[in-house]
Amino acid sequence: MHRINHQIRISQIRVIGIDGEQLGIMTPDEGRHIAQDAGVDLVEVAPKAMPPVCRIMDYGKFRYELSKKESKSKATRVELKTITLRPKTDTHDLETKLNQARGFIEKGDRVKFVMRMRGRESSHMNLWIEKMNLMVQAMSDVAESAGPPQPEGRTLTVTVEPIGSKNNH
Repeated sequence: MHRINHQIRISQIRVIGIDGEQLGIMTPDEGRHIAQDAGVDLVEVAPKAMPPVCRIMDYGKFRYELSKKESKSKATRVELKTITLRPKTDTHDLETKLNQARGFIEKGDRVKFVMRMRGRESSHMNLWIEKMNLMVQAMSDVAESAGPPQPEGRTLTVTVEPIGSKNNH
């Protein structure tokens, strides 16, 4: 968090004015007086610099701009959600997992289905690939496969993404 006005307690600071011009090195009291005359705040923007850099600005507006920038970066982030299942996952549980995946897809996230196999289950890979293809097909109204199911050791994975997202990457 940024220190403002009376929270700044160091002997010397570098002050930058409202228009971005350097006002020089001075005490925090002098900086606060200049800021008060302008009707704004003295905000520490680079606390690690020697001497620390403070800027004369409207702190409320500064915080608003930061929060806007943060929320914008959060909104554009696409996540990869992982849904794990087993070859013998029950039909109802499979439907629940598909509904969960559908929710992720509708929010714009990509979903990776991971099927973990134990013992001799991996010897029937064709059955499980077919099962994965059926799951992808069940989601075809909202998602498309990023590729065919891929065997990786004792797991089988397939990634689905929202329809049309291949064009955006």
